Amino acid sequence: MLIEIPDPEIILGIIAAFLVGVFGLYLFIKIKPYVKFKPTMNDPSHFERLEFYERQLIDMKIRLDALDLEDYSTKLSDPTSETGSVEHVSNKNELVHHKEIVVGPQEQRVPNMGYQNATDYVLKLITSKSMTSHDIQITLGRSREHTSRLMKKLFEDGYAKRNTNSKPYTYSVTNKGKEKLGGMISPPTAA
Repeated sequence: MLIEIPDPEIILGIIAAFLVGVFGLYLFIKIKPYVKFKPTMNDPSHFERLEFYERQLIDMKIRLDALDLEDYSTKLSDPTSETGSVEHVSNKNELVHHKEIVVGPQEQRVPNMGYQNATDYVLKLITSKSMTSHDIQITLGRSREHTSRLMKKLFEDGYAKRNTNSKPYTYSVTNKGKEKLGGMISPPTAA
């Protein structure tokens, strides 16, 4: 069997092309960290990071709303409990703030209540504005499981409607729920 050996020029050309390719690959690997490539939007780490920050923003908003509700309820139940005075020091031309904070016994946001009272309280909450299950959980001070069971029961009984267009789901009161609340509050009668 005869094997045809190519010319030495062809063999040297193939070897030279291989060495140039290996050298180019080596240079690319060494230079790549210094060259900034435009990141692609299809990178899943970007989406994960965005989702993480979105969840943190939602949690912060819920905490802020809960603090606002708590602050509003303490303003209604306890007028001015904080006094402050400003004193001027003439030697150093500095203002010194003195604050005296009168701290009363901490009240729970919602006292221990039965199931019926909790449902009525939740219906009152979602009457003013639609809320997520997490918002209701923070306001009630109950566990996530308790709140989710309560909201499921209200939804199945037709007292609350669930908006599934956005996540987390928001709940708002239905006409049946308003009727239930209306039955609790008797209308004033003329005598």
